[in-house]
Amino acid sequence: MNSPLANWRPGTSGVTATGRDSAPPTSPKGKWLPLVATCLGTFMLLVYATIVTVALPRIADDLHAGFGALQWVVDVYTLALAGLLLGMGSLGDNFGRKRLYVLGLMVFTVATLLCGLARNVEVLIAARATQGIAGAAMFATLLPLIGLSYSGRDRARAFAIWGSVAGAAAGIGNVAGGMLTQLLSWQWIFYGAVPICAATTVLSAKVLVGDSSTPSKVDGWGIVTFTLAAVGITFGFIRGGEKGWGDVPALIGFIVGVLLLIMFVLAERAVEQPMIPLELFRKRAFDGMLIASCGYYLAAYGFLPVLSIWLQNSVQLSSFATSLVITVQPLAFFATSALVGSALHRLPARFTLGGGSVIVGIGNLALLTVGPGSSWPTLLPGLVITGVGAGIVSPVLPAIAMSSAPPSHSGVAAAAANSARQLGLSLGIAVLGTVFHQYVPGTGTTASRLAYANGLDAAFLLAAVVGLVSGVSAIWLLGTRGPAGQLTGSAA
Repeated sequence: MNSPLANWRPGTSGVTATGRDSAPPTSPKGKWLPLVATCLGTFMLLVYATIVTVALPRIADDLHAGFGALQWVVDVYTLALAGLLLGMGSLGDNFGRKRLYVLGLMVFTVATLLCGLARNVEVLIAARATQGIAGAAMFATLLPLIGLSYSGRDRARAFAIWGSVAGAAAGIGNVAGGMLTQLLSWQWIFYGAVPICAATTVLSAKVLVGDSSTPSKVDGWGIVTFTLAAVGITFGFIRGGEKGWGDVPALIGFIVGVLLLIMFVLAERAVEQPMIPLELFRKRAFDGMLIASCGYYLAAYGFLPVLSIWLQNSVQLSSFATSLVITVQPLAFFATSALVGSALHRLPARFTLGGGSVIVGIGNLALLTVGPGSSWPTLLPGLVITGVGAGIVSPVLPAIAMSSAPPSHSGVAAAAANSARQLGLSLGIAVLGTVFHQYVPGTGTTASRLAYANGLDAAFLLAAVVGLVSGVSAIWLLGTRGPAGQLTGSAA
């Protein structure tokens, strides 16, 4: 199966979807316009994973949304990214990557406008799901499109710039969400992006390098069963946390999700070109990489929605002040990446992926100091430590992912790592939100400060366990791996 990265390898001269050398733009003046187009798309799709976090209390008030609905406003977007990313790589091979990227941008623009126009939470959730589907189409085609547009040193520079933009999106999303919500309204976190999305669509259609599609069989059963399995299990957690674990729809969600997961495995064994070859799961390095990818992202970012609700409803901070507090974490992330990013690539994978995940878990333990009388400064040490841990894992994850599988499947492995991260975030928001909801009913507007503190501490404790267990597991499974991107013997 061809994945979003299947035709690109670090250090190669550039390969198109048809296997021929790609030709960079001929005009020196417009040389970097394709990078601008892809970076703008990257920024928009990743910023919408975080920009709604600070706006949740306002959305709850305006749309009369319950706690479970608020979880879906955040979660349905990341679920779509996680469930469809691998499958969209196959669609790009058949449809053409530029064509799919531009189509994704067009749908993303319309969905973003519909989010702002939503007058009830059901419409908002549906529009967010559409955003996520379009975002998956964009995310799956971005790196191949950059690879098609540049070669040699220009390609290395382009990927480095792209990585910086991707990393900045989360922090800027928090600040922009808080500022727009406080100064205007939560709707403007969507309205403000519409002209940018429209301009990016026009620019992309004009400057991106077209690629010839390579017809192949799309693993439709794999895409459908995996995506619906993730939705069913997530629905079970959110519904069970809101209505009780004996709730029939919650139980049905769990059962259907597990059955679909089994069907996914059976489908991958049966189809000629599976979305992800099952033999990869027999490789310790690949399993360790996936566990770390999912675990560190869950532990580092899954608690942010409930943290935002605590800061605004219990501590009584404004939307903008809340966004500034949360931004401490991405600042620590960027500082870590900038200071030691290059050195991380020379360390064994178990120290970076495994050790970084453990540090994220320790950061969650540091957040357990929240009490009934606590305010925002209590959070700072834990936010810094979780940011440092994430800043150790993220810079080396793509290279380690690609080296965790044989060269023929390195692109699939890299795409799987991105899917695992988004799935970890989706499950984290669902599970940690469910734990928090056991102490803080409804949207928390009448809950006591003690209830808030207990709920937040319970969420931090579970996140700490996930971070520590995933980190230790990755250290064990990656025990024989060398530095990031370097194969030490077999990939097994």
